[in-house]
Amino acid sequence: MRSEGGAISASGSQKASGPLAGVRVIDLTTVVMGPSATQILGDLGADVIKVESAGGDSMRWVGPNRSDGMGPLYLQANRNKRSVVLDLKNAKDREALLSLVSDADVFVSNMRPQAMARLGLGYDAISAVNPEIIYCLAVGYGSDGPNAGQAVYDDLTQAACGIAGLFGAIDGVPRYAPVNICDRVVGLYLAISIISALHHRAVTGEGQEIEVPMLETMVQFVLADHMGGGAFVPPLGDMGYKRLMSRVRGPYPTKDGHLALVVYTDKHWRAFSAMIGQPDLLDTDPRFKTQETRTQYAEDMGRYLEQYLPQKTTGEWIAALRAADIPAYAVNRLEGLFEDPHLKAVKLFQEMDHPTEGRLKTARFPVKFSKTPASIRRLAPNLGEHTDEIFPGRAKDVTSKKMSEKIEE
Repeated sequence: MRSEGGAISASGSQKASGPLAGVRVIDLTTVVMGPSATQILGDLGADVIKVESAGGDSMRWVGPNRSDGMGPLYLQANRNKRSVVLDLKNAKDREALLSLVSDADVFVSNMRPQAMARLGLGYDAISAVNPEIIYCLAVGYGSDGPNAGQAVYDDLTQAACGIAGLFGAIDGVPRYAPVNICDRVVGLYLAISIISALHHRAVTGEGQEIEVPMLETMVQFVLADHMGGGAFVPPLGDMGYKRLMSRVRGPYPTKDGHLALVVYTDKHWRAFSAMIGQPDLLDTDPRFKTQETRTQYAEDMGRYLEQYLPQKTTGEWIAALRAADIPAYAVNRLEGLFEDPHLKAVKLFQEMDHPTEGRLKTARFPVKFSKTPASIRRLAPNLGEHTDEIFPGRAKDVTSKKMSEKIEE
């Protein structure tokens, strides 16, 4: 439903048009990783039923809000979902959940496996109700290792998978990336795994159990760039991709700001060196001669760029570099993303009317489908908003409750 000004109203229903239309997901995930994955499924058309305790997903309470339990991290990861409140330690509520499972396609949780077992919600119990179910657990550590069953958060995984250590190798002190990168990346793997299992079921009729471990997933992700000499047995040198680990990789200061650019290929370097009056650089300086030597001398490449970029404004550089087909972009601050000319042109951001939270801003699903477009059909639900809709006649009185209990992750 469209509201004034072209925004989409969350108060009305809109038929799902995405490739997962008709798929029902029972979502017991909380915090960031799981909800970001199930939001992807929802954007792609799935009917996602978010099952919460009376205290609600802990992310409801993080950040500024207009109403209790409706903070920005929660709002940005839980659209296209319906919320029901169940106490899964209560036999009646557990039976209510199983009634949903009987007609669902996917059951996904990031509770620890031992908590699921205590609740009687392990794979055997769920598949007994629905043998074709796709049962997916997102865990911190794979079940075959000594860390299995331990709690984990993004910070721990950044440390364990090498991300924090990479900052230490560059800056001398380990630190975290200022984004929940592990939660977001593993959330993508979680969504991919579920969609893959749905395809397998469509071909064979078989449901299955899936385990998505954070640590193993992120180690594979990090080492895809940084295996280096460790890819060979015995090793052929140090691990790590030198260009990415250069202390002077950028972004670089210009006359009026900062600029990201990648002068990478021979063509790029010849064009850039001609731009600054040194057209024979690749022929006269052996460090610049090939991509291999430039990677070897990545620090020198960075210092070379750092020397010349302050001579012009960011806008002047972008115009010159793009004319030479050298990739470049101004450094955006968070607030600047809303005014970025490209993002405005592609209408990435939408203003939408939430039934209780008023006017909100969100980023649409970024992928384009010619036949089955993704959509935002409803904004993030209030706690327990759809309990009566999904369980007709069931009493609910949860909207004023604070976070009185936690779902184990």
